[in-house]
Amino acid sequence: RRPCVVRAKRAILVKARHRATLVPYSIAFSFNARSVPREGRSLTTARAPSLAGATLTLLWGGALAQLLPLLLGPVVARLFTPAAMGVFTQFTTIAAALAVAASLRYEQALPLALDDSDAAALLALALRLVAGAVLVSVPLAWALHAAGWLPLPALLPLAMACSGLLQVLMLWANRAQRFGALAISRVAQYGGAALGQVLLGWLLWQGAAAGREGAWALVLAPMAAQLLAMAWLLRPAPAGGWRALLAPAAPALRERMGAMARQHKDFALVNTPHAFLGTLQDALAVALLVAWSGEAAAGFWGLALRYLKAPATLVGSAVSQALYPRLAAASADEAPRLVRQVMALLAVPALGLMALLVVAGPWLFERLFGAPWREAGELARALAPYIAAHFVAAPLAVVTMAWDAQRWAFRLALVGQALFVAALAIGLMQGGLIGGAWAVSAVMVPYFGWYFWRLARWPQVPARQVGA
Repeated sequence: RRPCVVRAKRAILVKARHRATLVPYSIAFSFNARSVPREGRSLTTARAPSLAGATLTLLWGGALAQLLPLLLGPVVARLFTPAAMGVFTQFTTIAAALAVAASLRYEQALPLALDDSDAAALLALALRLVAGAVLVSVPLAWALHAAGWLPLPALLPLAMACSGLLQVLMLWANRAQRFGALAISRVAQYGGAALGQVLLGWLLWQGAAAGREGAWALVLAPMAAQLLAMAWLLRPAPAGGWRALLAPAAPALRERMGAMARQHKDFALVNTPHAFLGTLQDALAVALLVAWSGEAAAGFWGLALRYLKAPATLVGSAVSQALYPRLAAASADEAPRLVRQVMALLAVPALGLMALLVVAGPWLFERLFGAPWREAGELARALAPYIAAHFVAAPLAVVTMAWDAQRWAFRLALVGQALFVAALAIGLMQGGLIGGAWAVSAVMVPYFGWYFWRLARWPQVPARQVGA
């Protein structure tokens, strides 16, 4: 048993002096679980699936999850007008920007917790933060509505609760390597949202597509689907069950939650602003579009980006969820090579997607969604270079998390977000909606190119330490 223990110790990296622990639980899977006494086993002593196996499991789930929205999208586009889609886009971008910070990103540290008690404390902390964020969102919703930023303010607290709980439970299932459950939940989330939008749109049909007054149906259906998706993510239950975890915290649990909050403070202080500003970029972009070109333009933007980013969402989410634990467990020499391989593999479909959009984007959107949506195809053509670069970049967000480079990534993201919003604003003023899209592509492709070059030649990948 001694060699197994040594290999397990070599697999664990702990950053000292209250810095975030960077190695996920799955690193401990490098030794045989049968060498551990049965009473000493935990979620972290099961055999890990391979990177390829985990990716394929998540990929088929993601593919099926995206298939229904992609197939039903043309139906939804005929049931709702571009103005209704614009209201939906405006609401969802604001809600997403707020929901991503609901738990201060502490759930992202769940895969890094090697001890089950630490993981349970992180889970309890994240759930309590989500509850607090829902309460804060009630007055915030009406303030944003009064300022003209948020339509349908009564639905914001529900959106915060659904999104916040789902993202916490997804990371809880990720820690347990329940990739099958994650795949099924994604099908329920995305497929259920599309089916719900079609059903509600059909009920609202009055001989013509529903306008902005029917946008509530587009907003409510995804929330119901998120609630359904959570059903597959409730196992394994934390020690003592969910009721014990959600009850008023005992002093020991409060102390451990405080310790976990301090140990993983970078997720709250660095990763949360990073993620918030990333989603805020989308909210600001939609606000600019509504101000300069109206709700219909926001509808074109929302529909185009939903379809253009679907491949990145599908592939990126599957690759990143499988890459994160593997990357954190890799040696200092192996990790950069793994990142370069992922970038090279993703570049091939990214370039193919860009070529298709440039050649046939307007024709495809008109055929799929009807003549009123041809302008969304023109928008897709102009955004094609940006979308190709984003396709490659999407899964690489976990690289800086694994390499203890969140502060660097945050600073770089601030630059990128400022460039994106500035390019869109200048392009809208000079050339309208399509001019704004071409300006975004012209600015963001060099930005992503430098990002890829920097990751491929990262100077200081954390070395694996031998624990005592």
